[in-house]
Amino acid sequence: MEIQLSQEIKGQIPDFKLGIIEYKNILVGDSPQMLRGRLQLFQESIYFDLENTPVTELPGVQEWRSIFKNNGKDPNRYRPSVEALYRRVQKQNYLSSVQSAIDINNFFSLQYQVPIGIYDQECLKGPISIRFGGEGEEYTGLNGRLNSLQHLIVSSDEIGPFGSPFVDSDRAPVSLETKHALQLIYLRPSTDLHNAEKLTESLMNMFVQIHGGEATYHILK
Repeated sequence: MEIQLSQEIKGQIPDFKLGIIEYKNILVGDSPQMLRGRLQLFQESIYFDLENTPVTELPGVQEWRSIFKNNGKDPNRYRPSVEALYRRVQKQNYLSSVQSAIDINNFFSLQYQVPIGIYDQECLKGPISIRFGGEGEEYTGLNGRLNSLQHLIVSSDEIGPFGSPFVDSDRAPVSLETKHALQLIYLRPSTDLHNAEKLTESLMNMFVQIHGGEATYHILK
């Protein structure tokens, strides 16, 4: 799948990096006990860590809030998705198991403090561009609300935007019927290329271990 990064993002975020993973012939289902247990234990550990550390001071959250703010989006109104996850954990509103693909997304997002999106490729059309949302652009998100995309980083195909590090649209979510998926990891710009590749490959390997199929990855920068 052809994915391009806009010159505007390159200019405003020179160290921007996106981990891209494409999966073929996967089987999405209930998460194995290993993943459910790790997700629960990790959230309990995070809860105790957050007793002494404000969510906004976590390095990954802080970095992504700065990106939002520097590009004209108020991070107090439009929180990076990883911050929203951490705030749920802080309130002991722990993430319960949904299905295997979403659970892995949540686990890695919490572990590395980065937003991650995963999409059903059958719901996407044509080449994809990673760009800033324009004036008047919006979509209905997985949060059930109509969300303004202006000044947000968005992933967009021929139909229009379908994802962002704020909240994804309801157009292309991975479901139990998904066989081919696209995963986007909004890496911290401060992460060097070697560690960006290690993180992306680690996520890919765990995903394939649980879902089967084949996968390839690369870093877009």
